[in-house]
Amino acid sequence: MFDVVQVHQSPAKFAALGTETARFRLTEQVIASIGTGFTTHLNANTVWREIGRIEAGVVFATSDQVITVEASNIYEARIVVADHALVGFYLPVEKTFVTVSPSMPLKTIPVQQNE
Repeated sequence: MFDVVQVHQSPAKFAALGTETARFRLTEQVIASIGTGFTTHLNANTVWREIGRIEAGVVFATSDQVITVEASNIYEARIVVADHALVGFYLPVEKTFVTVSPSMPLKTIPVQQNE
């Protein structure tokens, strides 16, 4: 038998963007915790593009790495940013938000659309 660890999820209404607006490059690796005992790593030098918004912040996606959050299950995720900090993850399949505790300041540089 094993312990079941669940991700605390809150319903999130996602509003997609018609066009991409903001893009940034993450200049330092981020290791985030959602309180399950597993961490999510955001690699340095990944490029993130704004894809929408939820109440908690702006949702960004990348094609440079696969982002997941983990408990007893593994969930596909997008990052949620507010005030230049990672505040959580949007889980697109479940349509929920998972909080990062504590929020993590992000070191970024802007990226042009054609980069």
